[in-house]
Amino acid sequence: MSTIEKALAKQKLAQQVKSVQTSEYKVITAATTAETTNTSVAGAPEHNSTTNKDKIILNGDRLNERGFIYSPDSTHHIQEEFRHIKRKLINNAFGLASKTLHNSNLIMVTSSHANEGKTYVAINLALSIALEQDKTVLLIDADVLRPSLHRELEFDSKKGLLEYLLAEVTSISDIIYSTNIENLKLIPAGKPHHLTNELLASERMEKLAKELAERYPDRIVIFDCPPILGVTETPVLSDLVGQAIIVVEESKTKIDDVKAAVSQLNSDIAIGLVMNKTIRSKKDIYGYYGYGYGRKTQ
Repeated sequence: MSTIEKALAKQKLAQQVKSVQTSEYKVITAATTAETTNTSVAGAPEHNSTTNKDKIILNGDRLNERGFIYSPDSTHHIQEEFRHIKRKLINNAFGLASKTLHNSNLIMVTSSHANEGKTYVAINLALSIALEQDKTVLLIDADVLRPSLHRELEFDSKKGLLEYLLAEVTSISDIIYSTNIENLKLIPAGKPHHLTNELLASERMEKLAKELAERYPDRIVIFDCPPILGVTETPVLSDLVGQAIIVVEESKTKIDDVKAAVSQLNSDIAIGLVMNKTIRSKKDIYGYYGYGYGRKTQ
């Protein structure tokens, strides 16, 4: 019996069960049929190939405990600080500035050195934007040298960016995972590879950025990138995005390092600075404020 005949037989059987079961069965059948007939190709609508992937379930209580913005009820001062930051990003992505920025809806989050809190800031930015009523956000773990998105959000490592760059998966949709937060989607880093640096600077990475910018023009895409100093590929990534945020750790990051980091980025993108781990009070040790934004040439 052919694959099509099997699918038709399953559909006929499905009509004999309850309506709820029928609906669920058709979803599975459709996903199976699409997979066996190879209908999931690059550039196809996202929903065509995500139906056979597990949704990533984020633990809201755990996120709130660790200072992430999971809901409108999250810690007030963090909500307010990231609300100010995201507003500038959104305005640059879709407002008047978008006409002067290439791939204005693509944003990289990085730092001068490791351990300055860039991943924490990238996640909170994504979660804050996901609270918008008319915006969606895609968060990508592009720090393939030291991937941490799956660890911070506490989900099992999955196929992701590196598998796509290695052409082990053909469609971007195969590595975009839905979450239990309606407006948030994720792309994990994927499995480690000895050519991670070269893959970030590859032509396939450039094509990925172009497709994300043009295929989802109403979506903010956030890349959690490696630190700038000592990683030659991070400045290359700045050629693919329209905006960049550099995370600066208070009382630790040296001004000369910040200047050196900024000097390596594309001069045509909008660059913002987020001061991280600022002391506010005895009860509230960590804060995210001191945000500045402007063109590199200013």
